[in-house]
Amino acid sequence: MSSVGKPRRIKLGMVGGGRDAFIGGVHRIASRIDDHFELVAGAFSSTVEKSKLSGLDLGVAEDRSYGSFKEMAIREARLKDGIEAVSIVTPNHLHFSVAKEFLKRGIHVICDKPLTSRATDAKKFLQLVNSSDALFVLTHNYTAYPMIRQARQMISNGDLGDLRVVQVEYAQDWLSTNLEATDQKQASWRVDPERSGAGGCIGDIGTHAFNLAGFVTGLQLDSLSADLHTFVEDRALDDNVHIMLRYEGGARGMLWSSQVAPGNENGLRLRVYGSKGGIEWNQEEPNKLLYSPLGEATRLLTRSGPGANDAANAVSRIPAGHPEGYLEGFATLYRETAEAIYAAREGKSIETLCPGIKDGHDGIAFITAAVASSKKNGNWVKFSA
Repeated sequence: MSSVGKPRRIKLGMVGGGRDAFIGGVHRIASRIDDHFELVAGAFSSTVEKSKLSGLDLGVAEDRSYGSFKEMAIREARLKDGIEAVSIVTPNHLHFSVAKEFLKRGIHVICDKPLTSRATDAKKFLQLVNSSDALFVLTHNYTAYPMIRQARQMISNGDLGDLRVVQVEYAQDWLSTNLEATDQKQASWRVDPERSGAGGCIGDIGTHAFNLAGFVTGLQLDSLSADLHTFVEDRALDDNVHIMLRYEGGARGMLWSSQVAPGNENGLRLRVYGSKGGIEWNQEEPNKLLYSPLGEATRLLTRSGPGANDAANAVSRIPAGHPEGYLEGFATLYRETAEAIYAAREGKSIETLCPGIKDGHDGIAFITAAVASSKKNGNWVKFSA
């Protein structure tokens, strides 16, 4: 047995994620699954009173539950036992201003997607992260599912040959009615251009689909033709998206994202076809991957099963046959971030598969190009990352 103990836990802060918030709870659970982080501070809500109440719920000391993220960044940076990292789980429009306060003080940032709400902020964000010594991670959690890591490795190994066709979709039905009119918190900010940005459905889940396709295939987008549409009356942003994709090197793709598709809960699906075979994956059955070598019977590969490769096994935690997916995907990103932070403590850097600033910048460029194309009746628009 090694005499070297586990590194001390990383002291974590959080901005957003207070009472009645959804994604903050997800991040807190994920940060604890592998026991690398300890939540010690937060600016959980927009007022001191609400933040302190949320901090009380979470066992955070009263003097470390802040009324503003700027106050939190300044004080935590000065404390001897201040936070090393912060999770940003606010609506999109706050991501840049929050990250700026922490990155410039050398505090690592773990930020929910998409990167921000404005293209101008995305450019500033890119410059900010590149000039900081702190780490920046964007939580596109689906990239950390075991069978997604397997698919990425198979494509990298050439199992599919030259890639030809990419089909990705993300369908939901929860915004099929004017839910935002009831002041439902999760709906209200997602359909508000001031908080969500220029894209509604495309920003919320379309960016997940775009990011996943690029992560698995390694393809770089060249241009796109988009049709963004709003079906629900009085809604300010799109709720259904169809996009044709042209990739560098000649591959072609299609992306559909919708939040008005009855019968769909969280239907993220990816299919990739090459000259030697194809693969198919469905997020609602995340532990399965269909692999179809050209001219042979389709094979069902399962997480931790006999067909699982090293990439899948590296991010699997529990025995075969048990569900593993959404929360564990976030947890893997937190674990890989922790490994990078431990290395940074020693003045070293390591490579991880965690999405970062380039992925976030590309996501905003994708939204920007799609909105521009749709406004021009689907004209082809060059993708400019």
